[in-house]
Amino acid sequence: MAEEGAAPPDLAAIERARETLGDLVDETPVQRWRSETLAAALGEESAVFLKLELFQRTGTFKARGALLNALALDEAARARGVTAVSAGNHAIAVAYAAHRVGASAKVVMMEGADPFRVAQVRRYGAELVQVPDVHTAFETVRAIEADEGRTLIHPFEGPVTALGTATVGLELARQAPALDAVIVPIGGGGLCAGVSCAIKTLQPGCRVYGVEPEGADTMHRSFAAGAPQAIERVRTIADSLGAPHAAPYSFGLCRAYVDELVRIDDEAMRRAMGLLFAEMKLAVEPAGAAATAALLGPLAGRLRGRRTAVVVCGANIDARIFMAQALFA
Repeated sequence: MAEEGAAPPDLAAIERARETLGDLVDETPVQRWRSETLAAALGEESAVFLKLELFQRTGTFKARGALLNALALDEAARARGVTAVSAGNHAIAVAYAAHRVGASAKVVMMEGADPFRVAQVRRYGAELVQVPDVHTAFETVRAIEADEGRTLIHPFEGPVTALGTATVGLELARQAPALDAVIVPIGGGGLCAGVSCAIKTLQPGCRVYGVEPEGADTMHRSFAAGAPQAIERVRTIADSLGAPHAAPYSFGLCRAYVDELVRIDDEAMRRAMGLLFAEMKLAVEPAGAAATAALLGPLAGRLRGRRTAVVVCGANIDARIFMAQALFA
């Protein structure tokens, strides 16, 4: 069980979720990555596939869960509007989802958020509230929910959100058959929860690895404790993976379907950003490079000669910030 009283998504439910989303989201491509760098690190016989969620509407996988939640609102809830808390990607997705269903959105982001993300939120017509830190952000969004009656679309928690992210795994399992491993970034765990459930349902022999930054390792701490845990402060350039706590439903799915967790440091993500740009012409944010960093770092030995899929989760990053963060060989 993923959460007390809540069952994991089954294949029929995931397929219905994908039908519900329809053409409001795209079936993102899977690209085989062939390179001398990969061959040297993983062996000539290895095969690496990139699930390119950076090409999704709004620039990340987040559109799937946000839209599925927005589409489930009744008429009265749509009239009251929605709210969300985010480092930026989820805020953009909720603004987009609200726009598509005819609801207003009021989203909370941190001060100093990536200016590209701020501009995207405003482009979709959402009202933006900015606060000093992530803990204040969660307090603020709860106050908005209570005071204004808006529906909170959580950035990573809940069965509907997991169904949305499971559609990533559904597509991947069908686009890249007979995988030995899938590597998924973890922030709050919503993406990894849904993807791991879908992958294990469709390719039960495939191992699922979750990857976290060293400075935001809430899922590692939660696995060790056997229950969702929080961290005092986020310390990573991968702000999209900087969830301050884990939550019961997504934690439960990850515990049930993820085979192993690994940590990476910021330097590894910066190198992976540079490599993805140099070899695949992808300008990704640090979170979008996290799975690649794990593949070429702590998982390289175990995945040598294997068929591995890497989820490239997003690319909402200001060009100047990208150039400052990416490391090029």
